Amino acid sequence: MNAAAAQRSWWSQAVMIGAVVALVLLPMGALGSRLGIWSFGTGFMFLGGGAVLSIIGLVGGIAGAIVSMRSGRQADRAPLAIGAAVCAGILVFLGMQFNTARSVPPIHNISTDTEEPPDFDVVTTLRGTGTNPLDYDATTLAPQQRAAYPGVVPLVLTAEPGVVFDATLDVLSSMGLEIVNSDREALAIEAVDTTFWFGFKDDVVIRLRAEGGGTRIDVRSKSRVGMGDIGANAARVRRFLDLVKAGA
Repeated sequence: MNAAAAQRSWWSQAVMIGAVVALVLLPMGALGSRLGIWSFGTGFMFLGGGAVLSIIGLVGGIAGAIVSMRSGRQADRAPLAIGAAVCAGILVFLGMQFNTARSVPPIHNISTDTEEPPDFDVVTTLRGTGTNPLDYDATTLAPQQRAAYPGVVPLVLTAEPGVVFDATLDVLSSMGLEIVNSDREALAIEAVDTTFWFGFKDDVVIRLRAEGGGTRIDVRSKSRVGMGDIGANAARVRRFLDLVKAGA
């Protein structure tokens, strides 16, 4: 093997380095937003940068692999293969997220009761400026929610409200939500869920009502920022109701 074949080229190293940088940009953008170092908009720009680098790295890796095979540059094959594989993985991950976002409506306000959604109380003082308004536009939101999340409906249990109230507190705590209001007299509970990566805060309110000798549970989950939620609020509501029902 000649010296040229044994030495890695700059372009194979560039593909490898670019893949590593792209991989680092994804958690860096998200965690930087969670820690308050920059806004979530800037965090999304990091994701965009990672996507661009991944596209370049994947194309460069494939082209470089062809060149290395034709020229017998064996030293370039490993970094090119690894770099291209990392870039492909990043693009697959981001593509899955994009497809999920496209598969659900761009809404972020989910309620089991679309005619009379539960109202937030204490949460109104926590949301701060620049957050999404708390009003519920039933004309716009209800049809989209019913079409996308037909399973998001009220839950009626045979237990009396006081028992369900305690069970609700336990379930919310087990889900890792921060309970900010627990009003036993009004049978209302408010909580905040903070996402792991970006630190997005979604507000949740639970309303209990006596019905038919049992208890009707209504839940509303709403994101503080952003247009869509990739189905996160609906998933949270369904998980809560499933856990309450399982423990009933």
